[in-house]
Amino acid sequence: MRNSLTDLDDAGVAAAAARAGADVVRDLYGRRLGRIDKGGGDFATEADVAAEKAILGVLRAARPDDAVLGEEGGRQGAAEAARQWLVDPLCGTLNYAVGSMLVAVNVALREGAAAVADPFSGDVFRTDGESAWVRGEGADRWDGGTGQWDGGTGQRGSGAGQRLIPTSASRLVDVNLDPPFPGAPGFRAVDLLARPAFAEHFRPRVVSTTLALAWVAAGKRAAYVTDGDDLSGSVHFAAGIALCRAAGCVVTGIDGAPVGQGGRGLVAAADAGTHRLLMTMVRSQE
Repeated sequence: MRNSLTDLDDAGVAAAAARAGADVVRDLYGRRLGRIDKGGGDFATEADVAAEKAILGVLRAARPDDAVLGEEGGRQGAAEAARQWLVDPLCGTLNYAVGSMLVAVNVALREGAAAVADPFSGDVFRTDGESAWVRGEGADRWDGGTGQWDGGTGQRGSGAGQRLIPTSASRLVDVNLDPPFPGAPGFRAVDLLARPAFAEHFRPRVVSTTLALAWVAAGKRAAYVTDGDDLSGSVHFAAGIALCRAAGCVVTGIDGAPVGQGGRGLVAAADAGTHRLLMTMVRSQE
């Protein structure tokens, strides 16, 4: 069964857009790609730009009246638009550039639906803002060649897929060690890892992509910690935050304040106990 993109609900649109970007990222993997210098050691590749173009194609077809904020292209669409999509076409560019498959494609409607695609596993994690689930490779897919949605599970109101159930059983905590460090010297992620209490309760991981946030929602990680300012409107973090919230994780800033309401940085934990332990360690640094 084929459906127009306009027939999809917002979660379906987010998933279709993220999958379109993921297809590009996967297809270009391993090629010699040009780099675009952003300054400060940061850069984009041709894959970042091409993936964002594919994502924008889906969003424009599905929601032509919405605005978009893209990591590479900036703000696009009507300035007065009531809705805005946040797009990070390739989170983990450095990983990707050196041949690591630990990357994510993030698409989020501000204060709404969101999706995170793993280009290499084929998983697409998504939320309608109330529940969160994952679909694997071969599930609902946008066919850019025909301009049609292929697969009956992406229709408006559909929630097909495996529900995300967070758990701290792995004891694995991903910590973002990338600069900048706005919380220093009060908070430094590297100091958190060095605390005896951290080693007693958790095992550190550094994935260097917000795919790790989707893994918290899916039960593959116990928590994720990053420094930063208000990340609620970040193209990098908005989709992962939405997934974690919908899955029932505990999500605050590193200062304990709600994200989007004064909270800075991010502590996303599978459960209240894990969050409480991490916050005790974070606060003891201040």
